[in-house]
Amino acid sequence: MYMWTKSHVRLKRQSANSFLVAALALIVLLMGASQSASALPAFARKYGLRCSACHESWPMLNYFGQKFKDNGYQLMNDRDAPIWQNPGYWPVTFRITPIWHRVSAGKQVVDDPTTGGQVEQRITSSGFDMSGLDFHTGGTLEKNFSFYVLPSSDATASFHFETVMARLDNLFNSPWLNVKFGKFELDNLLSEKRILTLTGNGGIYQLYHFIPVGDGNVFGQMGDNQLGVEVMGHSVNDRTRYSVALLSSNDGQVGLPYGSESYSTFITGSQAFDTGKLGVQRLGFYVMAGEAPTSWLTSGGPNAAIAGSGTGNKGYSREGFVGQFYFGQRFDVQVVTQHGQDSAWFGQGYGDFIDQAAANNNTPGTTLPAGSRSPTWNGVLIEPHYVYSPQLIFLARYETIRMSQQSTPGTRADLGDITTYTVGTRYNPFMTSRAGFAWHNEFNIFHQTGTAPLSGTNVNTSEVLTGFDFDF
Repeated sequence: MYMWTKSHVRLKRQSANSFLVAALALIVLLMGASQSASALPAFARKYGLRCSACHESWPMLNYFGQKFKDNGYQLMNDRDAPIWQNPGYWPVTFRITPIWHRVSAGKQVVDDPTTGGQVEQRITSSGFDMSGLDFHTGGTLEKNFSFYVLPSSDATASFHFETVMARLDNLFNSPWLNVKFGKFELDNLLSEKRILTLTGNGGIYQLYHFIPVGDGNVFGQMGDNQLGVEVMGHSVNDRTRYSVALLSSNDGQVGLPYGSESYSTFITGSQAFDTGKLGVQRLGFYVMAGEAPTSWLTSGGPNAAIAGSGTGNKGYSREGFVGQFYFGQRFDVQVVTQHGQDSAWFGQGYGDFIDQAAANNNTPGTTLPAGSRSPTWNGVLIEPHYVYSPQLIFLARYETIRMSQQSTPGTRADLGDITTYTVGTRYNPFMTSRAGFAWHNEFNIFHQTGTAPLSGTNVNTSEVLTGFDFDF
């Protein structure tokens, strides 16, 4: 996962104009250097495939790439087993992205020297920056035994394990039974880990991470990699898919920090249909539901929670439909809907007390405020892509999330509503079996209702970004 650090370098108008001139020159240079695309590094070195075989635009998968992933990173031929691989093959890819971006965040709280109090003010900063580093390695240990490991760092080189999983493929010689164990991405058809956008608010799917204002439930973020076991299967042609995962309710954190008796599940299913010249369309559903702790034993005071002591489990759910619609070879639209609900306990600020993210600890004898209700919301995500060529893709996204019920009666009905717009382009001057390069450009606007810290008014943030996204 990529994490951005804001730069506080302010550019003068003259510098901004110089940047635009340089960008136009760079367009000419890159277009002149273009050549036919080949393949992504790690698996391309093994199979010799072109990049367009698996990717609509790397890292986003197309239909064939999804089937390759579903088969456990196998083409189901003699080259799958490591014994047949070239001794020089090393299934490793490094990815990092140097960028320039300009971030303008509204309603930031600053000290007012004239009054001694605080006021809200827009803060705009721009400058050169970089993402974190992803270190991918994956493939087969033997035919039908696959793995994936992803050590990942933020921009300060602070590492963690984003993915660590092993998988048993085609059990009983059937594609309908595959078992994955470890820390892995949930089986979202629209993958956040293969997202094509990079800005702070546009580089995630807001629908996958939404938490109502004042809510203490951090456990239902379906965009985060989770710890657990997954059983998945698919038809031979991958038109029909299902997956069922049992997860620890800890948002992928190691060491059982919250409690060992709370679990969640993530269930998906989809069916694809061939519509002739239009392409293969896919419709599906997902459900994420489970329980997570709201109460903690303490030692040394009411705010000193003991890790692993979480109890008082309360429920939550996220469910919706997904669609992947193709209109010929160049244009497609992907859609995700969601209806979400948290227990009233989460809505009143109980939940992740270990990280002090929750406002309250549900100690014995605690009762909810009168009239407390389960917060509920509805959202939709629409993401169109236009593939001009295997080297150039235009993309956009619209997301909106609307609260349908606040936890506390009398709270303004639209508090915390989100609307965000993103547009961008990715140009790949080359993509070989050894390395990949993309020139990425993106603009995002993010709007949230009623969350200004002092005035309670709306908050608007915008970001423009350009950078070189490369892997090797």
